[in-house]
Amino acid sequence: MSWYEELADRVRGTRTFGTPPPPSRWAWVTDGLLALALAITTIVGDLNRSYVDVHPNPGDTPFPVPVPPPIQVPSPPLLPEIPEFPRPSAVEHLLPPVEAWELLAAALTALPLVLRRRFPLTVYWVVMGATVLLHQGHVAADATTVTFASGLVAAYSAAMYSPHRTAVVISLVAGGVLYAVFPLVPDVDEGFVPLLVLLPIALASHGVHLWRQRERALRAGREAELRRAVEAERSRIARELHDVVTHNVSMMTIQAGAARTVLDTSPDLAREAMLAVEAAGRTAMSELRHVMGLLTMAADGPDPAADVDLAPQPGLDRLAELTDRVRASGVPVEVTVEGEPVALSAGVDLAAYRVVQEALTNVVKHAPGARVSVTVAYEPRRLRVEVRDTGAPGPGTSRDRPERGAAFPGGGHGLLGLRERLAVYGGTLRTGRGPGGGYEVRATIPWEAP
Repeated sequence: MSWYEELADRVRGTRTFGTPPPPSRWAWVTDGLLALALAITTIVGDLNRSYVDVHPNPGDTPFPVPVPPPIQVPSPPLLPEIPEFPRPSAVEHLLPPVEAWELLAAALTALPLVLRRRFPLTVYWVVMGATVLLHQGHVAADATTVTFASGLVAAYSAAMYSPHRTAVVISLVAGGVLYAVFPLVPDVDEGFVPLLVLLPIALASHGVHLWRQRERALRAGREAELRRAVEAERSRIARELHDVVTHNVSMMTIQAGAARTVLDTSPDLAREAMLAVEAAGRTAMSELRHVMGLLTMAADGPDPAADVDLAPQPGLDRLAELTDRVRASGVPVEVTVEGEPVALSAGVDLAAYRVVQEALTNVVKHAPGARVSVTVAYEPRRLRVEVRDTGAPGPGTSRDRPERGAAFPGGGHGLLGLRERLAVYGGTLRTGRGPGGGYEVRATIPWEAP
């Protein structure tokens, strides 16, 4: 960061209430009409180049002393002499003709108020600079009155809508100094004094109301954002638990059913099936501890997952272990890798693994006896994962079954979670009937997230 940027950050100060929300259409209309009215009034007032200065004539005797009647000689009563009041004199002043730059400065004292809610501090300084520039020439009194009103509106907007509190305080103090140094304050009659007293009080009360309203709106926005984050985290946790538990529980169910079938005729096979059930249960518990350990981790204090054996998230490097467990349950699986393997990011590697895991779990649950082929293709700029099965043999073939993941227990949360997971990395998921009568799951994932 350069010294200029550091100085600008210090002058702006900290943001107290964040960036204000964008103005509504009605706010734009009202600000535009206000700016246009003030600009036109300033220009018209400045075009009036003559004014009359009325003051008493110093040569007149304000109250002449009456001569008393003589006392010696009686005389008829005299009418009282009417006192003479001063006769005012009027002096007409004629200003030089207005120049083009003065008209431009007069327009700039009000037109920037259109953006007073969007860029309040910048508009304030543009209005102040144009006002000082206009008063470097010959300005009519009417124009000075209107520019003073424009300056009040700009100062109020800067105080209300700018999030940089330090810069606002410095700017308002500097503006007060400019009004004191330059003749920017108009001559005010006594009748306008109550207005000048009540107007700042009204603006201040309105500003406090808007300030509290903005604070409540921002607090409500933060709470809504927090609720959305909590809901999104809950959905992510639900998908992760589904991925972790469903596959291993399905393997345990298949192996337990096979052990029960051959328990009387082939005790050795039943023993192997129960060992597979035990291994799948241990794997499920290990992955559940991993997920629950992540959920209970705190930012400070002792780590509650420190004593848990947290294995890294699975990836395509554990694909052989996954397919071996499925083969042990009696489902033939063939794996094909195409292209030269490349180093994948952890998220993409995990997403590809979950695609294969979910597809194999669905085959075990919905197409027992089917043969499965898994293809992992490292194509240019993307990874393609395909899982195809031949469908369950017999009358309950997959041709007659409803769409997987839609009408079976579980409601299709697995495939929905996969689509959401792949969408994070710019990937896509396609599922449906295969050309050979089975079911096909096809996922494409870019190597790098968009």
